[in-house]
Amino acid sequence: MLTFPLIATLATAGVAVDRWFGEPRGAHPLAGFGNWAARIEARFNHGRRLRMKGLLAWALAVLPPVLIAWWLAAVLPFFAACALHVALLWFALGAKSLRDHIVPIARALGAHDLATARLLTARVVSRDTTQSDEAALARAAVESALENGNDAIFGALFWFAIAGGPGALGFRLANTLDAMWGYRTPRYLRFGWAAARIDDLLNWIPARLTAASYALLGDTLTAWRCWREQASRWDSPNAGPVMAAGAGSLNVLIGGAAVYHGALEQRPTLGFGHPAEARDVGAALMLVERALILWLAALIVLALLSVPFHG
Repeated sequence: MLTFPLIATLATAGVAVDRWFGEPRGAHPLAGFGNWAARIEARFNHGRRLRMKGLLAWALAVLPPVLIAWWLAAVLPFFAACALHVALLWFALGAKSLRDHIVPIARALGAHDLATARLLTARVVSRDTTQSDEAALARAAVESALENGNDAIFGALFWFAIAGGPGALGFRLANTLDAMWGYRTPRYLRFGWAAARIDDLLNWIPARLTAASYALLGDTLTAWRCWREQASRWDSPNAGPVMAAGAGSLNVLIGGAAVYHGALEQRPTLGFGHPAEARDVGAALMLVERALILWLAALIVLALLSVPFHG
């Protein structure tokens, strides 16, 4: 049984392993999961009752690995089970990967190397960056850092605190399926409905805790106001609070025009202050990293409070 002190210890270990090693080198396990999910989608995404088929496909993709992880954690010896929990959290986390992607963008923008910045930014966002200027690239990188802080770090930590390694694994796989199937396109509008809604549900509490963390670690009053007044403008119920609070905390403006799949979209403006620029990319990453320290400190404090005191 995972006690809260043990969860805090294992969570800290998982974050440390991610910090030291980053994502697994070579063939990432998510690549295998993505191939498996693609085969499932090809088998089910046709004909009628696509929402029901999408839900079944989600269950077939996510539940078997999560149940296997849960079973192994239950039957393995104590120290082997602890190692498994840490390994699963390492698999689910992307803190070092986020840093490894965002820092080079900040450096390229700082050097006014637009060609390199465009190439690097295209690796972390789905918008077209081929014609983006420095301001658009900075805005995209800040948005990516803030939103992926929630998706790649805090959501996994939250579900690890709730259900250990299998919980973090389930969150990461559900988030991956949302990224694969959760599009409002003719192909995925109905089939991907379940993947998108389940990800929204699993991310609802973590996203608001992330937004609160961003708010507490910067311009708190502005962040709360932006969250309250602007979050509902964004089409994602979870990205809205995260990015509005993060932008308000940093006193920058994000959102606005961007090209997706060849079409220009005008997204709502979030935040307050000056338009995002090169120096704000690093500031956004630092906000995410300070929030990670805050989360680990909170877990440790909660673990200490849960230990009975014998006077």
